[in-house]
Amino acid sequence: MLATYASALLVLAAAAAVGQAVFRLCGRERWSWLAPATGLAVLLPLAWLAVRLPGEGTAAALALGVAAIVAAAYLRGRVEGLGDAARTGVPVAALSLLLASLPFIVEARFGVLGTGLNPDMSQHLFAADRLAASGSERLIASGYPLGPHSVAVALTALGPGLVQAFGGLAVATAVIGALTPLGLLGRMAQWRRVACALLVGFAYLTASYLTQGAFKETMQALFLLAFAIGLGTLARGRLGVGTLGAVPLAALAAGSAYSYSFPGLVWLGGAAGAWACVELAAASRGGHWRARALARRAVRPAAVALGAFLVSVAPELGRMADFARFETFDPDGAGLGNLFNRISPLEALGIWPSGDFRLDPGDGVAPPAVYWLGAVIGLAALAFGLWWWLRRGERAVPVALGVAGLLVAYAAVAGTPYQEAKAIALAAPLAMLVSARALAMAAPSAEQAVRIVRRRGIAVFFPRSGRAARVRLAVGALAVAFVGAAGLSSMLALANGPVGPSRWSPELLERRPLQGATLVLAPESFLLDEHGRDFVAWELRGGEVCVETDPGPSSGRAPAGIAHVLVHGSSEEPPFTGAAGPTDVGAFSLWEVTEPIAGESGCPFIADGARAAPSE
Repeated sequence: MLATYASALLVLAAAAAVGQAVFRLCGRERWSWLAPATGLAVLLPLAWLAVRLPGEGTAAALALGVAAIVAAAYLRGRVEGLGDAARTGVPVAALSLLLASLPFIVEARFGVLGTGLNPDMSQHLFAADRLAASGSERLIASGYPLGPHSVAVALTALGPGLVQAFGGLAVATAVIGALTPLGLLGRMAQWRRVACALLVGFAYLTASYLTQGAFKETMQALFLLAFAIGLGTLARGRLGVGTLGAVPLAALAAGSAYSYSFPGLVWLGGAAGAWACVELAAASRGGHWRARALARRAVRPAAVALGAFLVSVAPELGRMADFARFETFDPDGAGLGNLFNRISPLEALGIWPSGDFRLDPGDGVAPPAVYWLGAVIGLAALAFGLWWWLRRGERAVPVALGVAGLLVAYAAVAGTPYQEAKAIALAAPLAMLVSARALAMAAPSAEQAVRIVRRRGIAVFFPRSGRAARVRLAVGALAVAFVGAAGLSSMLALANGPVGPSRWSPELLERRPLQGATLVLAPESFLLDEHGRDFVAWELRGGEVCVETDPGPSSGRAPAGIAHVLVHGSSEEPPFTGAAGPTDVGAFSLWEVTEPIAGESGCPFIADGARAAPSE
């Protein structure tokens, strides 16, 4: 627990300091709620460039530590509005930390997030272990983006294990996701601001991907959210000053490249391009000279930002080219992945009353009608939100959401269901921000609603005022229904998050594939409480694997076809007659069956190179 939270707090502190230093260098004197996301984006390439130096992560830890300390020293006395920011930010950070901890609280343990839903964390742990040892493996060799892995390795140099480092990084990303929209939520009651920030940071699909340990998707969704908000802030002249005004956006794009490779840049680049076209079209309505003047003013900041971005991603360009051949982009490759079937795009609206986002309507505890009612509420909230944002002339976030919707459609037509699900998840925080902020700003307070109802008798004398009052009451009712349903959906996702083993070592992956069938014997507490069955089977992929409850010492022979036996924990007593060993293999003892009984083992073959699929 302490290692997980210490890792999260270190990432949060470093990201906030480095990000605000970027804004201060760009001329912004007041605190920006985009600073933590921007700082996290800067930490990723910095950690990746340093992690490959000798020292098993020490160089990366020093690089991040020096960056954070220098940034904090530079900011001393140079940041305005910290007191006001703390009054809002501290409650949001504390509550978001609690929400991100719900899987650990419910499971009463700290370990690998998502085991039982998606055991892919196994390969991420192995990649990080090889990074620390300056080695190589499949993800490293294929150009896979390893910025988050490098931050995790840097954290391990300070004491936490890799499991706790990744857990802390996931928690920190969730907290930053809730802090990011606060800059848009200033003109409302404190409790509304906090509720809206939490809804955006823990939108249903964001919470669902957090609980399955999918840190890359939650991080990319954060960068897309911050980038869209940053575009709107840039339009109001409040992001930075002069030619450096757009540099924070370049930092976010660089972070996206090092966490999600070139696909992440499609979302950000598409949002920036579409937003620029919309802004120029809007300016041209006042005359073409306005559009030309806007374009001239934007050329220099855009060029500087583009230059900063290209310099920061130059070391990664070769790896991006390699990653284009990764199995995920093969239309005949990943397929469903860990999904049961295609997920509904309606889940991005934030209301899906199921603890498992992969379930179809009616497959969970709620009947199908409840899902469709939630979809109607979500669509109504989104429609009202889009009208509200565009009526106010705030176009950046709606445009980014529109681009995300087009990319979801593209993935549905040209990609796999697995890719489509990721695209829907990236759109979820944007959709929630559009809906939640509009409802929070427009809905009447309880006192205002009471006054409107009490005055309904005189409304007949003022028809226009009467219509406005009825609209406000309808918006208030929609806000109550939407916030309640969306909040419950996210809580269900968080409470349903499985937590796997708290310890991990690379020995099993280093020894696979074992020749012949392997029987894994482990206590029921490990297989069920720690969700160890899926995790161990995936680590032994490439061979036939059976996983069973350990019956204790046995005097008989191993079942037919079994060549190896893995026993959870250290053991000097052979599990079967004729078993030679043991060899310590991480948390297991490995025994070799010297004279296997002829016959088929009946153990399933765990495919090497395919996606982890607990649904099967």
